[in-house]
Amino acid sequence: MLSDLIESYNNKSVLVTGHTGFKGSWLAIWLRELGADVIGYSLEPPSEPSNFRATRLEEKITHVTGDIRDLERLIATIERYRPEFVFHLAAQPIVRFSYNEPKLTFDTNVGGTVNVLEACRQVSCVKVLVNVTSDKCYENRECVRGYRECDPLGGYDPYSASKACAELVFSAYLRSFFSQDAKQTRAFGAASARAGNVIGGGDWGADRLVPDCVRALSRHQAINIRCPRSIRPWQHVLEPLRGYLQLGALLSQDPDKYSGAWNFGPTEGSYMRVSEIAERLIGYWGGGSWNDSSGSQVLHEANLLVLNCDKARAELQWRNSLTINECLQLTVDWYKRFYISGLKTDMYPLCVEQLRHYEQKTREIRQVTHD
Repeated sequence: MLSDLIESYNNKSVLVTGHTGFKGSWLAIWLRELGADVIGYSLEPPSEPSNFRATRLEEKITHVTGDIRDLERLIATIERYRPEFVFHLAAQPIVRFSYNEPKLTFDTNVGGTVNVLEACRQVSCVKVLVNVTSDKCYENRECVRGYRECDPLGGYDPYSASKACAELVFSAYLRSFFSQDAKQTRAFGAASARAGNVIGGGDWGADRLVPDCVRALSRHQAINIRCPRSIRPWQHVLEPLRGYLQLGALLSQDPDKYSGAWNFGPTEGSYMRVSEIAERLIGYWGGGSWNDSSGSQVLHEANLLVLNCDKARAELQWRNSLTINECLQLTVDWYKRFYISGLKTDMYPLCVEQLRHYEQKTREIRQVTHD
């Protein structure tokens, strides 16, 4: 276990919104393994199966069913459990779904973020907030250079625009209520974390490449790919989660220094075409095929989106620990265990096993870097 994270989270009360989702469930598992008292606040899992159900997480943490659009229930939950840390991951996360439900997307991603910020402002037990948005918050002109935290925000589709709006809301709360200039009466650190595409075991989200591939491969069907030539940044889910955890730990120590926006994305070697990722997944799976279904693509999707993560690397000493092939191998290993063992198998031990493997890789890289 990474010792600096244990020191920060052991025996601390931590609230995770969106803990029934893919990233949120992995974060809750990691926090639990760090010794934290984890409280999850979320709607029911967004898919069936789900990592939340597969790991029987409801039995292992405090699970609160709640909607971030319900400010009164959110405040009551925080007042009851008194978390020191809040990680806000609850969201409507699907670009294509946002075209069908734009109001729900804005209500959840913008209004829900307002509620989380307001709850943290009103309840004095909270000392740290990590607000998770997306790399899609940037006004994407499909530049080859990576977007920096100071670049303009925007969005073509409702999802991307909602994330840009959530960033503006966060910035207003940070400057008005949470910063040193706001003359706050308590030490409070607040940061916004922007990450690109993540992969890993336990994701069954709709209209996402790896879940689409796994669903097809597990049924011995060809994979239909909408945008095979699009280039995306790929990283294992544990990579940005480590960034969020490091950020939260540092915010608790020096809130003024670490508050603000942070990018967490992979190195250039992990930027690949969608078709290449599908082919590598097929290789690790042991067989399969894919079809180009781009002719049926009618909704706008970006072809290229790149983040510049120099700030996180320089100031947090955060960098990726896994190669793209290691990311894909871990992902396929997880799904194969799930489908071979059956739906009743508790996947929590495998998540912990992969977490331990990832931590060991991180320690090795740190040692090489320091030497």
